[in-house]
Amino acid sequence: MTNPAENTPQVHRATPARDEPSAAVPPDAPLEMPVQDFRAAPPPGPGFQRPALEVSIARLIAFGGALAVTVLGAWQMWAAFGTNIQPMQYVLLVLFTITFAWIGFSFCSMLAGLLAPQHSTPADEGDARIAIVMPVYHEDPSETMGLLAALADEIAAEGLGARTEIFVLSDSRDPDSFAAEALAAGKLREAAPIPVWYRRRIENTGRKAGNIAEFVRRWGGRYDQMVVLDADSVVSGDVIRQMSARMSADPALALIQTVPVLVQGQTIFARVIQFAARVYGPAVARGVAAWSGDNGNFWGHNAMIRVRAFAECCGLPELPGRPPWGGTVLSHDFVEAALLRRSGWKVRLDWDLRASYEGSPPTLLDMAVRERRWAQGNLQHVRVLGARGFTAITRVHFLIGILGFLMSPIWLALIISGLILTAYVILSSPVYFPSTYQLFPDWPTFDARRMIWLLAASAALLLLPKAIAIVRAWRRPLAQNSGGKPMVALSAVFEIIMSALIAPVQMLIQTRQISEILMGRSSGWESQVRKGSMPPWGVVLRRHWIHVLAGLLVGALIAYLSPAQLIWLAPILIGLVLAPLTSRWSASAVLGRWARAAGLLVTPEERDVPPILSAATTQARHLRVPADATAELGRDPAALASYVSMVPVMPERPVSKRLPEISAKAKIGVASSQTEALGFLDRAERSALLNDPELLELWARLPQ
Repeated sequence: MTNPAENTPQVHRATPARDEPSAAVPPDAPLEMPVQDFRAAPPPGPGFQRPALEVSIARLIAFGGALAVTVLGAWQMWAAFGTNIQPMQYVLLVLFTITFAWIGFSFCSMLAGLLAPQHSTPADEGDARIAIVMPVYHEDPSETMGLLAALADEIAAEGLGARTEIFVLSDSRDPDSFAAEALAAGKLREAAPIPVWYRRRIENTGRKAGNIAEFVRRWGGRYDQMVVLDADSVVSGDVIRQMSARMSADPALALIQTVPVLVQGQTIFARVIQFAARVYGPAVARGVAAWSGDNGNFWGHNAMIRVRAFAECCGLPELPGRPPWGGTVLSHDFVEAALLRRSGWKVRLDWDLRASYEGSPPTLLDMAVRERRWAQGNLQHVRVLGARGFTAITRVHFLIGILGFLMSPIWLALIISGLILTAYVILSSPVYFPSTYQLFPDWPTFDARRMIWLLAASAALLLLPKAIAIVRAWRRPLAQNSGGKPMVALSAVFEIIMSALIAPVQMLIQTRQISEILMGRSSGWESQVRKGSMPPWGVVLRRHWIHVLAGLLVGALIAYLSPAQLIWLAPILIGLVLAPLTSRWSASAVLGRWARAAGLLVTPEERDVPPILSAATTQARHLRVPADATAELGRDPAALASYVSMVPVMPERPVSKRLPEISAKAKIGVASSQTEALGFLDRAERSALLNDPELLELWARLPQ
């Protein structure tokens, strides 16, 4: 096996320390990060090791068990059709087999979690230099900086302050965000017990992945390890200490992914997702950890990464062609994990590191916006699935991500096939003697009893893992911190009902998204909604009228052709017809507070709030900046000086690229006050003002 130290590039290593207070960023410590070629041999790494015995057994349970379940289900469906099989029945058989395999694998993967190893943390913590990296893009600055402020205090308390620094990596493009973001970062820099750096990019090349890559190429030589966070996520100081110690003890370990717990959900929708993730999620995570072994995945945040390995392996190319299939790699995290693993680096899901938290989408419509981008990113993985050197388990991760979105159109096709088959049976007259010289008739056969058993088996594979998770919750402190056994059971019933109502709507939404992607429509890049509001009736009716219409038409058709079939389709039809109500009222924070007061959908983190989350709330209040942060720069010279120190250096540009600056200067020159000047400026000119210290000084001289 190759010694990782032999491949260490010679770079300048700067000891983490607080440089000049006015410096927004530390001195450059560049680290080469070559762009990877998916068709070429991977860069050298530590090499592969044979998977542990328990990992092999877990894979046998997960994949072998799923195969056995799939074969059994397909065989029983084939038997239910009898001998005189119609063409549409073959279609139904294929779609059913895929669906049954999907739920069967989910069940068997959970069973494999019984073999998930619990990694120990070495006593020797090492001396690795750590960067806490948070990319932001049009976020609430006080909330994001509050999370980092609370984390900075915990890092110092854990004794990591001398070797840890925080980096806020802004990709914000809206000039209204510039001042607020920088002023909040300035307050954080003054208050934090460890160094905090702030950098805003002028060009957003590569989106989030490009943001991280630019950080690595410019300052990667300064750090050994980096923890990547999202703007609404955080991990405790203790978890960072443990991850650092585990990574330092294993020179082949390149990435440790934690399992974030969803927290601070306010709406009914967010609370349903939060409760489900908290009760059912640990068993799912243990299953994935068990069969992944050292071939785990990366979810883009709440993970620690070995900086040098990341730089050597994870320079992402632009995919050839136009979006949505070409261009920037959207779901970069899966690809980065795959690139690390193909060089022999270990990528691990350490499910036992529990103090890891993130927010959840507040509404069904906000979730749909996120899923549109996730769907495009996962389908884009088809372009890299066959890359040279990827392991079989890596390709499984890709396929699971792809199928996670393709299952919606597959499920829809399964339902439509069943409806067509039902209509065919009802409307057509059976032909008993298709051949002129046939002595015995071909009796149409259909084993309804066997079909009922298959339906029951499907329901069991879906619901049994939830039942097991609820029983496990009853036997653990989780139930005591969630309102007791009765409230956990009641919450689980409520979650199942809500999920049943939402599932058919999400099926149609995702099917539409998949069709748009296949037709070449890209999702773009919008900031994420962290705190939703109840959408007005006009919005929900405009977004869901097609779902209501589909439910009513199909329901009327089935009622006319075969009323008895309504009992099987009732959950789907009810979900579609009630879509506007479900979408609107599940987005209510008032109902969310009522549910919490009633003890419904309560999670342990709500009754016993983790210290870092309560501290973050307090810090956010202290770090709040005025609503009109740009005007504050003109009122407060200290705020202006702090902001100017964090203005990015603009590259040399031709005059044609500097027209907004020229026109902004002219408008400021004729304005009689700061307020009037801001009123004169359009969006591009406001951006030019906030990116030019000389223009800011000229503007600040005007009366307020």
